[in-house]
Amino acid sequence: MGGRPRRRPYPEIVTDERKRVLLARPRGYCAGVDRAVVTVEKALELYGAPVYVRKQIVHNLHVVRSLEARGAIFVEEADEVPEGARVVFSAHGVAPVVHEQAARRNLRTIDATCPLVTKVHVEARRFAADDCDIVLIGHEGHEEVVGTTGQAPDRVHLVDGPGEVDSLQVRDPKRVAWVSQTTLSVDETMQTVAALRRRFPDLIDPPSDDICYATQNRQVAVKDIAARCELLLVVGSTNSSNSVRLVEVALDSGAPAAHLVENAAAIDPAWLAGVTTVGVTSGASVPELLVDEALAWLAGRGYADVDEVTSAEEHLVFALPQEIRRDLRAAAAAPPC
Repeated sequence: MGGRPRRRPYPEIVTDERKRVLLARPRGYCAGVDRAVVTVEKALELYGAPVYVRKQIVHNLHVVRSLEARGAIFVEEADEVPEGARVVFSAHGVAPVVHEQAARRNLRTIDATCPLVTKVHVEARRFAADDCDIVLIGHEGHEEVVGTTGQAPDRVHLVDGPGEVDSLQVRDPKRVAWVSQTTLSVDETMQTVAALRRRFPDLIDPPSDDICYATQNRQVAVKDIAARCELLLVVGSTNSSNSVRLVEVALDSGAPAAHLVENAAAIDPAWLAGVTTVGVTSGASVPELLVDEALAWLAGRGYADVDEVTSAEEHLVFALPQEIRRDLRAAAAAPPC
């Protein structure tokens, strides 16, 4: 019988040697990624091609290529967009200077920044207004880090792990606050925060956890299956921070082997030697189609029995950017031609 592999919501403990897949849930698209991708799709429907997008809308090559095929043009900087044209800012967020550059070129901007990233931006600006030095825990060069740093460039100090805490130079050790990139490993971030607190006992916390709910949920889901797999596959792109972290979490949580794969074609058959149980998950910017293709690839090699392991349910949905919502309402109210 055809169709997708059989999935059980609650896998039983097995003692035989049948080949199987443990499929982590939740996985794949988070609310912020879904919002960003739909924003570009709706912009193409409303305004027609081309619609320019600054940076990759999300860090997934399949998504970018699919949108390019529909008429999206991806650029690195706003000055590559023709004056007066429409441009979408990616889910990772931008610094205020980017908005200023776009305004000077009369660009019609649509901001698809994830609301959870926007929350971190607000925290950084508030801490700067309170005259604090801000420690940003994150990876240098990542687009989200660039955007957050730009909220208060004279106050932000980037730290990538506990090992960099001792070299920090701040103006007043009693006025130090921290924020973080939203896609980090929860465990490693807390280790860095602990190191910061040892050095700065008066360290000020953000009002709420900066690591996004989807990143945390996907890491917990991997922890739930890692030790039960001989091999764990994370579907995601190499420039996707949250996908890379899932591989690290899998290895730290007991998986003997874990690999990041862009798609099914990137899976090495040699990895399956002696493997009975394969774990599968995907990063927060990965469409389910790529997971289905990986499952089909595994089914073709004897791993057709799929047990879905649910660690959390996700129901959060973010509203589309106000520019898109406004023009969708206008289009719906317009009389038919």
